Amino acid sequence: MTTRPTPPVDDEPRTIAQVAEEFDVTHRAIRHYESLGLLSPERRGTQRLFHRRDRTRLDLVLRGRRLGFPLEEIRRIVDMYDDHPGERGQLEYLLAQIDARRADLEQRRADLEIALAELQTLENRCREDLRRLP
Repeated sequence: MTTRPTPPVDDEPRTIAQVAEEFDVTHRAIRHYESLGLLSPERRGTQRLFHRRDRTRLDLVLRGRRLGFPLEEIRRIVDMYDDHPGERGQLEYLLAQIDARRADLEQRRADLEIALAELQTLENRCREDLRRLP
């Protein structure tokens, strides 16, 4: 019977393979985020070591993607934590972005509801027309 390796303690750096498994993403995705400057793992020769900061940033990137934010916007939000205006500015900016994203999604939902109602009306007409045919 094969046993899985013991996961590293939270503070221990992780390899790209460990991070990929932990976050259920591909190595390619992690390298892509690194190439965009969203992650900056420590390099030891050819090995990448991801510390807690990088894993936290990756978690934020993936959450932002799930919410539909473009990568450039995610970078701006994540980078604000370390730069001016700091955490307060980051959170205020993020709240504004959340409001904008929510408004966009609400509008899309309304548009979908209208489209679905139109499809239902068209379907009803087609079924009625079919019933009237000999």
